[in-house]
Amino acid sequence: MENKTLIIAEAGVNHNGDLDLAKQLVDVAASAGADFVKFQTFTAEKLVSPAAVKAAYQQKNFSGQDNSQLNMLKKLELDEAKHQVLMNYARERGVAFLSTAFDLESVDLLNDLGIPLFKIPSGEMTNLPLIQKIGRLAKPVILSTGMCNLGDIEAALEALYNVGVAKKNITVLHCNTQYPTPMNDVNLKAMQTIAQAFDVAVGYSDHTTGIEVPIAAVALGATVIEKHFTLDRNLPGPDHKASLEPAELIDMVRSIRNIEKALGSSIKQPSESEKPNIQVARKSIHLVADKREGELIQDHDLVMLRPGDGISPMQYESVLGLRVLKDLPAGHKLAWKDFKYE
Repeated sequence: MENKTLIIAEAGVNHNGDLDLAKQLVDVAASAGADFVKFQTFTAEKLVSPAAVKAAYQQKNFSGQDNSQLNMLKKLELDEAKHQVLMNYARERGVAFLSTAFDLESVDLLNDLGIPLFKIPSGEMTNLPLIQKIGRLAKPVILSTGMCNLGDIEAALEALYNVGVAKKNITVLHCNTQYPTPMNDVNLKAMQTIAQAFDVAVGYSDHTTGIEVPIAAVALGATVIEKHFTLDRNLPGPDHKASLEPAELIDMVRSIRNIEKALGSSIKQPSESEKPNIQVARKSIHLVADKREGELIQDHDLVMLRPGDGISPMQYESVLGLRVLKDLPAGHKLAWKDFKYE
């Protein structure tokens, strides 16, 4: 993935517990050209207590019969068999499978499945046992930092370093954990602050309703982009409303790939595509009126006109005071061979 943004299409729990719906999400991610399709791995009882209530956005988007997070999440679990089916199906479709573990047993499940990297979600950034367990697996780690300040990020990074994770194997994602995130709360410049503060690779996990912010993040140096998507924003569930629909995901991936190309090498020089236009668009020094053999070139004799395949106007002062070698007509494009050199 060198010099290429890693794009994670976050299916999350937008499968609503339905394996067929989950496979359709894999299809969308593959068709869009995402690098990974990512789900979420948890056992509800090991993630929340019976007393945990839904977040405000979850209450709004997934009303149900009660306000229990536990009851909501039990409907969104994927068991081991479904994980294996989805991983195999993703492989067939040409997109890599990924999932986020929210408890220690889920870390073991995903590791046994052989996923290539681990994502620590924003809500687990202060879960030291989970961070340490993931760090000891010696795989690349992506940290999502919604609800975090720099101190929280530093503590999580130190926990990873202390169990042997090399800095080069860590990517820190700027994130805002509001679904959807208001534009005035995105604070995209904080991604660059993270990069400067910790000298780590950075990326962005987006919960806004459009695609412009992740595209802007790539232009600002994001090496990883994560974005929720769904088959239909009107489906019941906690995250559908803040997710892209299939056509939007396709547009986002295409736009990011275009931005990667547009960022270029940082060397300022004429591109191959524009070189033919140099002579067409630039100017050369021409004569305003006829000049006779031996006459001096003066300021009022000269005009700058296209094309630019003669003497450059940047050498204008070097032409002044020279004598012409022969009679030259008005409009003549001057060349160095037109002058006498005494």
